[in-house]
Amino acid sequence: MGAVKGVRAKRMPREVREQQMMDAAVQTFGRRGYRAASMDEIAELAGVSKPLVYLYLNSKEELFVACIRREAARLTEAVQAAAEPGLAPDRQLWAGLEAFFRHTAENPDGWSVLHRQARTHGEPFAAEVAAMREEIVAFVTALIAAAREGTPAAAGRGGELAGRDVEGLAQSLVGAAESLAGWANESGGLTAKEAAATLMNFAWTGLGGLMRGERWTPR
Repeated sequence: MGAVKGVRAKRMPREVREQQMMDAAVQTFGRRGYRAASMDEIAELAGVSKPLVYLYLNSKEELFVACIRREAARLTEAVQAAAEPGLAPDRQLWAGLEAFFRHTAENPDGWSVLHRQARTHGEPFAAEVAAMREEIVAFVTALIAAAREGTPAAAGRGGELAGRDVEGLAQSLVGAAESLAGWANESGGLTAKEAAATLMNFAWTGLGGLMRGERWTPR
């Protein structure tokens, strides 16, 4: 039967249509790269006209920034939601790392947008990723600081691990996670749990020695 005369087809809500276009944009940017991706490709993949993409998101640059912000928010939320506040710091970090590696593996196009595309095309894209990274670094810094405070040695030799040391360790840990995620996703050689365990063994075990006041020094 044909459509009833005088009854209009239900229009898709703006937010649904916008997310549909952004899904197409993330896939296109992630696989083709920012420079090579075209608004025509994005519109075709989303099943809409190119003028409609421009109507909703104004320009290719603004569309890319919107994609970065959405993927950054989703990754940050996944990490923070997994690390339940009631857990011990090492368990929080373990849960956060596993969530990080699982999310990046399950969303390869979004991870490519954040880890490869945004960082290599200058401002304002790199600044958006930097903001996300600093939020995750602050989260890891707080976990390391909490672990330090709960260590008996913190009142003695372990007290040397403070301030800038803690932040530097957090920066290093986040950088290692990013690098490992990039390698794991490309090689397909590690599950999220295996990747998280690799980093915990590498980083947290070493942190345990620092908490006890043990430091490596060149001889």
